[in-house]
Amino acid sequence: MSLKKIFSIAVATTLSSMTFAETIRVASWLPPTNPMNQVVIPAWGKAISDATDGRINVEIVYGLGHPKTMWNLVEDGIVDASYSYHGYVPGRFELPQVVEQPGLGTNAEAASYALWTTYEKFFSDSHEFDGLKLLALFTHGPGQIHSNFPVNSLADLKDKKIRIGGGVQSIIAEKFHVTTVGAPAPKVYEMMQQGVIDGAFLPAVEQKVLRLSEVTKYLTIFPDGLYMGSFSMFMNPDVFENLDEDDQKAINDASGEVLSVLAGKAWDESDAAGIESARENGVTVTTLSANDALVKEVDETLSDASASWIKVADDKGYDGKKALTFLRDTAHQYADKHGE
Repeated sequence: MSLKKIFSIAVATTLSSMTFAETIRVASWLPPTNPMNQVVIPAWGKAISDATDGRINVEIVYGLGHPKTMWNLVEDGIVDASYSYHGYVPGRFELPQVVEQPGLGTNAEAASYALWTTYEKFFSDSHEFDGLKLLALFTHGPGQIHSNFPVNSLADLKDKKIRIGGGVQSIIAEKFHVTTVGAPAPKVYEMMQQGVIDGAFLPAVEQKVLRLSEVTKYLTIFPDGLYMGSFSMFMNPDVFENLDEDDQKAINDASGEVLSVLAGKAWDESDAAGIESARENGVTVTTLSANDALVKEVDETLSDASASWIKVADDKGYDGKKALTFLRDTAHQYADKHGE
């Protein structure tokens, strides 16, 4: 046998035994300092890489556009996976907004567990995520008020220009009689700095991550927040189906309830850093209790805020009130079990 043929056989044998790593590219529209990019996606990627002996790696990519386009980028195969906020695409992802309704009264970890569980139980046949592989459903921490003016009563909010992100925030804004300005979260710093808005509804973490402590004067913290914000993480199904069964299992094992809870917990932990950043930068932080007049005023004003979502769910053929009750019960059971 010639030396050339021996070499060719050796190369072919070597190549056939090699395992080539596959990279899942995850588009992110939030800053690198956000918990999604610092904690959630890296932890998800490590779990997958460890389970596949390095055959699957995860890479975060930035700068691919508005968060409302993330679903399309994944559907079209431009990236392999992403996450986004449901309120940015009105009318498409309405059922996950069950978790956004005021009055839940738990942290994001419990809420995220309950959201995944509720969606699986009630809405898995809704076709909202057709064209996508759903990886997780989760929430950020409780939404609070970041402003350049003190908020002592709802009258202080009347006619103020407040940035909202959609979803239940639109209902809250209407009931508070504010002038709404729609924009993705990463735009809030610039809008506050330029005086385009007077405030924003966002979780406390954004005092640090979006550097709102540099452009706001007041942070008003409600004991249960004003609302929660619902997100999904998703993957291109063709990319998933083209993987080996063992690698598909590794992704499934690291996703679903596990990933949902991981994301909620990461958002919870980041809120404390946001409040600390606010105080360090001279922002007046007002932490309210359940007995404060403003909290009671807000609770009364928002007592029927969930009616709009319940009607949407009912119109789609689901029992909205039953699903909302189940979600709240499930969230509180989780919180009680895990010592929230």
